[in-house]
Amino acid sequence: MVLIRSISGIRGTIGGKQGEGLTPLDVVNYASAYVIHLRNLLHKNKLTIIIGRDARISGDMVNHLLVGTLMGLGVDVIDLGLSTTPTVELSVTDLQADGGVILTASHNPEQWNALKLLNREGEFLSEKDGHAILEIVNSGGLEFNTVDHLGSYTVFTNAIQQHIAKILEMPAVNVEAITQAKYTVALDAVNSTGGLAIEPLLKSLGVAEVIEINTEPTGIFDHNPEPLPENLGAISNIVKSSGAHLGFAVDPDVDRLAIITEKGEVFGEEYTLVAVADYILQINPGNTVSNLSSSRALRDVTENAGGAYFASAVGEVNVVEAMKKHDAVIGGEGNGGVIYPELHYGRDALVGIALFLTYLAKSGKTCSELRASYPSYHISKNKLELNPDVDIDKVFESIKTQFIQEKINFIDGIKIDFDEGWVHLRKSNTEPIIRIYAESHTALKAQDLAKKFIKIIKQIL
Repeated sequence: MVLIRSISGIRGTIGGKQGEGLTPLDVVNYASAYVIHLRNLLHKNKLTIIIGRDARISGDMVNHLLVGTLMGLGVDVIDLGLSTTPTVELSVTDLQADGGVILTASHNPEQWNALKLLNREGEFLSEKDGHAILEIVNSGGLEFNTVDHLGSYTVFTNAIQQHIAKILEMPAVNVEAITQAKYTVALDAVNSTGGLAIEPLLKSLGVAEVIEINTEPTGIFDHNPEPLPENLGAISNIVKSSGAHLGFAVDPDVDRLAIITEKGEVFGEEYTLVAVADYILQINPGNTVSNLSSSRALRDVTENAGGAYFASAVGEVNVVEAMKKHDAVIGGEGNGGVIYPELHYGRDALVGIALFLTYLAKSGKTCSELRASYPSYHISKNKLELNPDVDIDKVFESIKTQFIQEKINFIDGIKIDFDEGWVHLRKSNTEPIIRIYAESHTALKAQDLAKKFIKIIKQIL
């Protein structure tokens, strides 16, 4: 059993002892602390909170716990039911709510679940907010409302349709161009809510044919739900065998997008954002942001378009903060997460699909031709497990001293830029490990660069 309590929310495997897995008591305590924090922050007692969930087996159980807890604290609950993370984010502002809770463990396997917490802007809570909630959880002493002051419960079933309608209204989305291209698109929704949202989106965009696999929201994932190349074999084969123009795959809560070319090859999770940004920069030149562990390719296309690229610490909330600071026209993370602020400040696979299909149709290229037009980079992702008593900050200080002549960024761990690539070292907030990401022009060079720093760390230890 696993339970991770952090500033970004609570997540874990379902069951077990309290504090060791995600149990009903943990859900009640954390949801209650979130409500108390919103009351303190907004200086109001009567709150309205939007909730929605992915299709996990535990979702219905956790949803009942969440609804009862919120109503017991006097909160008016608007339940979107089976939904997507970006849909819940949009609905918070559309329905003028005070916050939102998404029940999803994102790319984690089906035995996991989590509470993702939103502010009144429909964005993830800040680090300061997260610390405040943890303090409330640790302090205990929760007090619930009497029967005369319970909250209300309303079901809202039109949120996904409203989300799609907003995407279709965006000037950057060209339904006519997509319709004329007569695309056949394969879709893998990993047996979660992507099937409820993306199939109608594709039809609304004018896609001629949608080939669906794993679109029934059973919550029993057909494969590892993280949309990485090693988990996309089925849709790659479907694209090749069917003659589809391309394929899309998403994670269970639909905030990450992976693309498959007409050859059945993975477009590359890093290049989802690169391609969408390339299109947006052509119609609206400006700045871009991604996190420090994302590909250098975004910097390249941004500078080619006359804009400036900025890097943030890892984490969506940090990317959003940097996007606002630098007035970015597009941004996101290299895991297939596209953030288009014209719609909202959140990773959104639906808007990523609409913008990518528009660009592909207008370019006249095949999916593989579009991918070949970008600089070729390869990232090697590694982690090094350490003894819990190791002082990781001292390790980083030693590395800093060794490479002081290089271009170093200290926003989030250490990122060192070399002519041939970069390496990013960062410690986990939840376990004694160092993550080592390296990028270069070939997979072998990236692996060698990562191995070099793993060796250096071991020598320091």
